[in-house]
Amino acid sequence: MTEEEKAIQFQQRIDAGEKIEPRDWMPDDYKQTLFRQISQHAHSEIIGMQPEGNWLLRAPSLRAKKILMAKIQDEAGHGLYLYSAAETFGIDRTEMIAMLHSGKAKYSSIFNYPALTWADMGAIGWLVDGAAIVNQTMLAKCSYGPYARAMVRICKEEGFHQRQGYEIIANMSAGTREQKEMAQDALNRWWEPSLMMFGPHDADSPHTHNSMKWKIKVESNDTLRQRFIDRTVEQAHHIGLTIPDKNLKYNKETMHWETSPINWDEFWNVVKGNGPCNHQRLNHHKKYHQEGQWVRDCARAFEEKLKSESAAIKSN
Repeated sequence: MTEEEKAIQFQQRIDAGEKIEPRDWMPDDYKQTLFRQISQHAHSEIIGMQPEGNWLLRAPSLRAKKILMAKIQDEAGHGLYLYSAAETFGIDRTEMIAMLHSGKAKYSSIFNYPALTWADMGAIGWLVDGAAIVNQTMLAKCSYGPYARAMVRICKEEGFHQRQGYEIIANMSAGTREQKEMAQDALNRWWEPSLMMFGPHDADSPHTHNSMKWKIKVESNDTLRQRFIDRTVEQAHHIGLTIPDKNLKYNKETMHWETSPINWDEFWNVVKGNGPCNHQRLNHHKKYHQEGQWVRDCARAFEEKLKSESAAIKSN
């Protein structure tokens, strides 16, 4: 078959709803798009542990500490699943981490904002993980098998994270005046960055057309963002908080909440490395990656020892 015939057959499989597996033929652009997305997703899970880890020893109760620790462990597991899925394209995670450290690879811009108070742990769970659920439920239907299967467990655990965050915010909203103000402040700071998590508007996104064509994504950025807005506005009203948008209004004809235009200049500025915590997050990852080199060296040495012993047994 010619490359053109392979591409036609590949698209027919996609259109028929089949899953593409690592050993299947696929266009180079499909591979590149998926690798970029999956590796970026993996980096985001790992970098996203930092603001939460910073609050682990300051959690207000033993129960809160246990739940937060479980959540952080979940995020590490998500990174593991996703690095493994990305490795099916023949690129080792050591290379992926080198790409992250050099700035060639990115992670979600949301993790370049500071977590200033305990209420931020609630806002991150409620808003950031809530946005992730909307996006990742769609990714569980992705045409690439390893990515779709990784999403099944990740989505279940993200649902726990969202409920954990909403519980924190709801309890603070029902607490003292100072606690409710803290919850509202966290919502004010995390609202718009959470809307940016879905990516640029469909018309401005360079990857949306092919991602939809290949069913890497089965719903567009704007569709997913609107779903998140509609859910979250109702949740905020239920616990007595105010969405920080003076132009927020409900459209009875479309049955959707309408919001102000997003500040995309801020989004691209953060993506380019100029967010409040860009350098802090990346330098922290580099530091502890270097300090953990001895663990990786020991693991490799042990692996080589096992191979040597196995070869000796076979030769005898």
